[in-house]
Amino acid sequence: MTVTPRFDEVIHPSTRLSIVALLAGADWVDFAFVRDHLGLSDSALSKQFTTLEEAGYLSLERPITGRRRRVHVRLTDAGRQAFDGHVAALQEIVATSATSSRRG
Repeated sequence: MTVTPRFDEVIHPSTRLSIVALLAGADWVDFAFVRDHLGLSDSALSKQFTTLEEAGYLSLERPITGRRRRVHVRLTDAGRQAFDGHVAALQEIVATSATSSRRG
């Protein structure tokens, strides 16, 4: 599959980029794992999840295990494509910078 470089304003802020990068390597991830790994509060992570979910980049499930409600999250196909395109766009920017600095 060919990735089309595309800078994504939704993914680009560092917290959301970190979330999506973490999720890109997994199937389903537990809310607490993401929170703890990135050092975010529950409310800060929830806000970022909402933004990414509204963009169609995340899917959330809230299964009840025992008496606890858990939250599991994963990238959707659209989220994975957006992340791959964003990474490709960033790589192009870096490559252009590296080429320019060698010329100067």
